Amino acid sequence: MSTGLERGGQPPIEVTEDDLEALIGDRALARDDHMNAPGFVIRPDDVQSVLTDLRDEAGFDHLANLTAQEYADRYESIYHLRKYDDPTQEVSVVVPTTTDDPVSQSAEPVFRTADWHEREAFDLVGIDYEGHPDPRRILLPETWQGHPLSRGYDQEKPQLVTLTEHANPVQPDHHDDESDTMFLNIGPHHPATHGVLHIETVLDGETVVDVDPDIGYLHRCEEQMCQQGTYRHQIMPYPDRWDYVSAGLLNEWAYARTAEDLADIEVPEYAQVIRTMGAELCRIASHMLALATFALDVYGDFTAIFQYGMRDREVVQDILEDLTGQRLMFNYFRLGGVAWDLPEPREEFIEKTRDFLDELPAKVDEYNDLLTGNEIFQIRTHDTGILEPEVAKQYGCTGPVARGSGIDYDLRRDDPYGYYDNLEWDVVTEDGCDNYSRVLVRMQEVEESAKIIEQCLDLLEDWPEDERTVQSNVPRTLKPDADTEIYRAVEGAKGELGIYIRSDGTDKPGRFKIRSPCFHNLSALPEMSEGEYVPDLIASLGSLDIVLGEVDR
Repeated sequence: MSTGLERGGQPPIEVTEDDLEALIGDRALARDDHMNAPGFVIRPDDVQSVLTDLRDEAGFDHLANLTAQEYADRYESIYHLRKYDDPTQEVSVVVPTTTDDPVSQSAEPVFRTADWHEREAFDLVGIDYEGHPDPRRILLPETWQGHPLSRGYDQEKPQLVTLTEHANPVQPDHHDDESDTMFLNIGPHHPATHGVLHIETVLDGETVVDVDPDIGYLHRCEEQMCQQGTYRHQIMPYPDRWDYVSAGLLNEWAYARTAEDLADIEVPEYAQVIRTMGAELCRIASHMLALATFALDVYGDFTAIFQYGMRDREVVQDILEDLTGQRLMFNYFRLGGVAWDLPEPREEFIEKTRDFLDELPAKVDEYNDLLTGNEIFQIRTHDTGILEPEVAKQYGCTGPVARGSGIDYDLRRDDPYGYYDNLEWDVVTEDGCDNYSRVLVRMQEVEESAKIIEQCLDLLEDWPEDERTVQSNVPRTLKPDADTEIYRAVEGAKGELGIYIRSDGTDKPGRFKIRSPCFHNLSALPEMSEGEYVPDLIASLGSLDIVLGEVDR
């Protein structure tokens, strides 16, 4: 497996807590250490200066997440910062505000991804961010009264949602003979939007000049449901439903990793191998669906390419069904391991999985013949949807979207978990920064996942029968110490899938926040689409491989 030193540069510079303390100086009001990172409490009017110094002087160039919450005596915003060069280096910037005046300086001028995060924090919690360029709600309608995650929110209060007229943001009050602007609604009910996504688009002639993704149509309160469930038993069924079409075990692993670190739970080595194998099967299933739907969006061939992708995905689903008992909502991971061992007869399961891996290279060749080598497909995807690496970092992009822009970032290698650091495989990157590069990354990652699965099968086949422990001994009731805070993430099929948990001393989380890779990746769509044409916009959206259940949560 490739290591950080194989990226072509020097190892990342280690920034110590003393270095951070000296850098922030008297702007730090207090320390608030989290389990994964040192935390610094700062004033609401020092947000931009502190984040700028952490980014430019200490190298924390990845705003991974923003968590907002209300306590009895304050509101709080927590900026979770990491490094693209070394995500194991983390720092939390905690910004408290008073309950009677919850106003904090916006981080958007420092990290563009803070735009959507702060809008969500305002929408659900009620914190205002001074200097934010677009302080609107993002999940709820503009006419919504109150903030659902605030302590005084009245759930019984009736809401009146009006239909508002969409104004053309680039249309002047007077007629301009030299321009021909038009407001175009794309979605929310259209196959090319990959779910209920509304894209408010403004055209000047045939050129896209303004794009505003309108999300929130599929907001299902997943975070709030997890806050009402117990750590041990009731939360694990929910992650399958975030990215509900492909990445169930990957989602489950995000919660498992966070809760296991929070409660100091060890996972048997044998169970880690099973987890790694299952996760990579899910990654293949996800990329097969991404390839099939993207081909349908761009190339328009349903009978061949889309059906080929679904055919191969179904084989993976059969294997996952044998392993977990389900085809979609697996609920197979448990805190401390997995639900059960490989199905019996295990030789038959291993042989079936090996047969799929043996046939996979020929199938990948088919995709290259049908799609990536097709001249029409290349014209539609080469040099369209350009996302430069520094722009991608500003929006917190991860996964194939980031790696298609040459960003060598993969948590399986850079922040190892499971059994990945014991296996031989490579992180795939492409430098084209366009829609075509993102397709190539996913197709090559299918082959890398196959390498990982093959090695896992070899290990499972030879594992001594009396050492096949699938779960560690986990207490029936978990009650982490009150005010313990942690952020952990895994490399989902679409990027960094992270979870922040704050415990309150009970058997349920006090705060549960999901860091969705699709949320970040979709926020970069305007950067990829403005100045291009509507067909290019559709191709760019398809190349992001979003699932709205994970965007909205």
